Amino acid sequence: MKNLSTSRFGFYSALIVMISFTLALSAATTAPVSAAVGNWNATVETGNGSARLVLHIAQAADGKLTATLDSPDQGATGITIDSITYKEPGLIFAIETIGSTYSGKMNKESSEITGEWKQSGITLPLVFKRSSK
Repeated sequence: MKNLSTSRFGFYSALIVMISFTLALSAATTAPVSAAVGNWNATVETGNGSARLVLHIAQAADGKLTATLDSPDQGATGITIDSITYKEPGLIFAIETIGSTYSGKMNKESSEITGEWKQSGITLPLVFKRSSK
């Protein structure tokens, strides 16, 4: 009976050590969540009207950011953002298919990104505000 209890204790001890190691390894390999991650809303004023934009930023476990852009007023969703970087406080992204870039700076509260949208030789001010959704 004593051997059975000792075997169980050894098994459970080894199991606990393996679980603890796995959790510690997962925590060590997961990048901290970027302040840029989330959904952001903006309205771009073109001179001929305005268009709402919704920026969706996600982060992979390795820390790499990915993003898409929606333009609800134009019926466009899921526009691929080809490159995006965030290095506090700067956010830069590019959409090759429409020849546009954005360069902005996030405020200290991480609630707003103020910058410039460039497309077809035109530069427009554009402020993204964090969405509550």
